[in-house]
Amino acid sequence: MARTRTVEWEDAGATARAAATMAGLDFLREIVAGRLPGPPIASLLGFSLEEVEDGRAVFVLEPGEEHYNPIGSVHGGVYATLLDSATGCAVHSTLPQGMAYTSLDLSTRFLRPLTTATGKVRAIGTVISRGRRTALAEAGLYDAEDRLLGHATSTCMLFPVPAEGSGGTRA
Repeated sequence: MARTRTVEWEDAGATARAAATMAGLDFLREIVAGRLPGPPIASLLGFSLEEVEDGRAVFVLEPGEEHYNPIGSVHGGVYATLLDSATGCAVHSTLPQGMAYTSLDLSTRFLRPLTTATGKVRAIGTVISRGRRTALAEAGLYDAEDRLLGHATSTCMLFPVPAEGSGGTRA
């Protein structure tokens, strides 16, 4: 039996422009409060930023069939997306206005299978260290019983937000 899903999102460019005018923690708090929309990828996969503080970000997801791989469990790309979001936003929460980041690498470990029976999961990212040009963060993916389902570390490159119209790229 075929299933369908409709996805709606708001203008990603408007959110990115807002990010350029705010400190990272303030920007992410606006998303948590619903005053700024989350990114389209969150709408597509059905996850959201639930908590943020300096150096820490928590995303949540209720796994559904739409997340499954061909063998009947959640695809590793969904794990990786949640863990990448948690590490990246943990880093973003430490950045002053005018600074941006992009992931340089993401090393993941999938420890337990995720299915619709798993229930709501949380990806908790924390910054381990931050310098002028790079930051290192880690994240764990946990079920409702706080069992570790997956883990990741990420290195992020930090850079000034390009001036509008300069042709530069923003993360």
